[in-house]
Amino acid sequence: AAGGEGGVKFESLAPRAAVGAIVAHTARIGGVSLKKGALVTPEAAEALAAAGLESLVVARLEADDVGEDEAAAALAAAVAGEGIRIERAFTGRANLFAARAGVLRADVARVDALNAVDEAITLATLPAMKPVVEGEMIATVKIIPFAAPRALVERAIAAGAGALAVAGYRPMRVIAISTLAPGLKPSVIDKTMRVLVERLAPTGAKLVGERRVAHAPQALAQAIAAAREEADLIIVFGASAITDRRDVIPAALEAAGGEVAHFGMPVDPGNLLMIGAIGGKPVIGAPGCARSPRENGFDWVLHRLIAGVPVGAADIRGMGVGGLLMEIVSRPQPREGGDSHEDDDDRAP
Repeated sequence: AAGGEGGVKFESLAPRAAVGAIVAHTARIGGVSLKKGALVTPEAAEALAAAGLESLVVARLEADDVGEDEAAAALAAAVAGEGIRIERAFTGRANLFAARAGVLRADVARVDALNAVDEAITLATLPAMKPVVEGEMIATVKIIPFAAPRALVERAIAAGAGALAVAGYRPMRVIAISTLAPGLKPSVIDKTMRVLVERLAPTGAKLVGERRVAHAPQALAQAIAAAREEADLIIVFGASAITDRRDVIPAALEAAGGEVAHFGMPVDPGNLLMIGAIGGKPVIGAPGCARSPRENGFDWVLHRLIAGVPVGAADIRGMGVGGLLMEIVSRPQPREGGDSHEDDDDRAP
């Protein structure tokens, strides 16, 4: 029974008496087999009886039960929003796939509410806001028993309706601005641009321009203002990591007529990221770790923005759980012990 609220009934019957019921456990005898979950047909019953099977355990659905495949299909259809493809339900399972590349939007409260309806009904998903590619499996609905009471299925449908969607990547023009300072080799910036192009590749966004200016508020402000007319997204890579809202990169953005939405993030590597905007165009002050191809907080913000998912101060503050990413061996010092700005910068070698 599903959660103690009625449902499937089990009994042990002779094969011929079990016609129309569902096989609860795979039956094998004398070369004849009937798999778990299969319907006992008259032909199957005769074959089992002729082979000498005296009884088998079967399940019978109540009048108000919904079979596992029908229930799984209905739930999958209910939770799937835009950008999702559903595979045909089989053995009580319906798998959901990304119909386009983008970011998985999952309403955690709705998923939890669906799973709280009854132990017979489950929905498992990838983490919310995970970048996904077209064809990637993003979720699965599984009905645990052979059927579930219709009332429970309907409650689960209402609880989880529209819980999932894939926000597709949009074609975006990206301009990168690098600031220069003594000691910063051009080869470091060249490598940073190569890494950025690789990062953008899965999203379809294009690096349409690159600027290199002095690490000074006025020069950077002019570059940001100019880029605003040509870009959908501006990324600033500083010769030195941002250390304060009054530092060069935030000051330059404000001098150009933009605003800083948030500085700092509870994701490591990636602490020293700035997010802002100018003329409705997002601006990212990249942390030093963005020079590395390894996953860091910059990736989390970049993919969301390209998928059209807003990233504000509250969104950044909500990234703490799960925000401790892999240790970078090349750190100047481990996280334990000191907490210098150089350590926070997470620079790529």
